[in-house]
Amino acid sequence: MRCEDTTADVWLPIPADEIEGLPEPGASGLNYRFWDGGPEFPADPAHCAFYVVPYMKGTEIAVRPLAAMTSVRAVQTLSAGIDHVTPGIPSLPPGVALCNAKGVHEASTAELTLALILASLRGIPGFVRGQDAEEWRAGFYPALADKSVLIVGYGSIGAAIEDRLAPFECARVARVARSARTTARGQVHALTELPSLLPEADVVVLSTPLTPATRHLADAGFLARMRDGALLVNVARGPVVDTAALLKEVASGRITAALDVTDPEPLPAGHPLWHAPGVLISPHVGGSTSAFMPRAKRLIAGQVRRFAAGEELVNVLLTTD
Repeated sequence: MRCEDTTADVWLPIPADEIEGLPEPGASGLNYRFWDGGPEFPADPAHCAFYVVPYMKGTEIAVRPLAAMTSVRAVQTLSAGIDHVTPGIPSLPPGVALCNAKGVHEASTAELTLALILASLRGIPGFVRGQDAEEWRAGFYPALADKSVLIVGYGSIGAAIEDRLAPFECARVARVARSARTTARGQVHALTELPSLLPEADVVVLSTPLTPATRHLADAGFLARMRDGALLVNVARGPVVDTAALLKEVASGRITAALDVTDPEPLPAGHPLWHAPGVLISPHVGGSTSAFMPRAKRLIAGQVRRFAAGEELVNVLLTTD
């Protein structure tokens, strides 16, 4: 991936003077343009060679300039998933690298995953409501210790989740990815093995990307195979879970759920998920922590340096035809 033009625009959702390590403008042949999704573009999109997508602004904003970016050579997201950008891929010229933010969100998302698991098992939401009502809600609650955990989507985030599970004395951690492989921690099962793995898990964590193969992966059949009393944790994307099927299962009290992402999202007022029994909801904040900005800036600076030097970019998920 080479920057062949004498000058090229780089669109950044963070002001360039706030990102340490960027190549010097002008001398590097790069012009930095700040755009965080506002109504006005900072320059003609046709002159943009490197586009860093505004973070958490949705598909409409992410893809709005793409059709006019006739000179773009790289599109860099600041999220682990790229589903918000994929609708714009057909409008891109051939040879454009689409890169994700691997390395930015693993720690924060894994932290929240553990927080959701522990809060759900130990009854923290009930304690908060009890405190509000000045009620002492003592009782006997499940522990994570001795539980079997199944991680569905064993990429860098899935591995970071397992790293943080290690001290909690789980009975077993099973791993599932698109295809089977072996890692330093052990076997990773293929998605086709899910039907036999689900009944063995006390906690099922979804950390898979949203693709046609994973949309509604957690459907009625998936949820029915989960054991009685199991907890479903979704830190992937909302549509990985069939919301209607989940509502039926939690209404019966057979399973519980902790969701950082929902379908629809944002979850509108009045939606039945808000008050569904046994459901804990966080508002898609897996990566939105103090760890995000410094890691995002390091990723941007490194990628732009590689681009300016004509080096291969990292985290390339696909290159357009």
